[in-house]
Amino acid sequence: MDLIQRNFPNVGVVEGQLPEEVVDNIWKVVNEAREQPEDMKSELAGNISSSIRLDSQSPLLKNFVQEIIPSFMKSHMEAYGPPWRITMREGERFNLESLWVNFQKKHEFNPPHDHSGVYSFVIWMQIPTSYAEQKKLDICANSNADNHISNFAFSYTNTLGKISNFAYNMEKEAEGYMVMFPSSMLHQVFPFYDNDGERISISGNINIDTLKGKDDE
Repeated sequence: MDLIQRNFPNVGVVEGQLPEEVVDNIWKVVNEAREQPEDMKSELAGNISSSIRLDSQSPLLKNFVQEIIPSFMKSHMEAYGPPWRITMREGERFNLESLWVNFQKKHEFNPPHDHSGVYSFVIWMQIPTSYAEQKKLDICANSNADNHISNFAFSYTNTLGKISNFAYNMEKEAEGYMVMFPSSMLHQVFPFYDNDGERISISGNINIDTLKGKDDE
């Protein structure tokens, strides 16, 4: 008797290491924003020290906005199809709606949340901790959920209706790494401990915008 295995589809994410030049330019935009910070904490779910808005129109981000982001989106749509309602109508385009940087210190966290828009992404810029070391701490040792401490994780419903998690281990090697996902995908950031460093990450939301006509410019 021949048996056939069939996997039910689910939506995943697209990830990859950013070019060094792109990461360097993002750092420059972050440092510029720190000089005259525009606080974004009231718009976000994070229980963290600081979140400030970044200039998504900065010439330093031209390659990132015009090439990197579209390539991630193209890869995601080829693999999983367009999320929710995306049937692009005439006069509509994708637009980087918001871009910000998070500064997370020990004991701080981002609770489970989703984002506005169609696609969202995260880029880890600075990771002061090692997950391999964090899970050895007394607060986590012998836990049956030791893959959570200090990590970034997605939560999703599997085909049996159960909540499943996928965690990214926060290690130095993850710096400059970008993950793109549908904005409605639930995710969270767990706290880290025994380290006075600062975890710095970039987040952004992409929505659908209506192109302005010449009379509107």
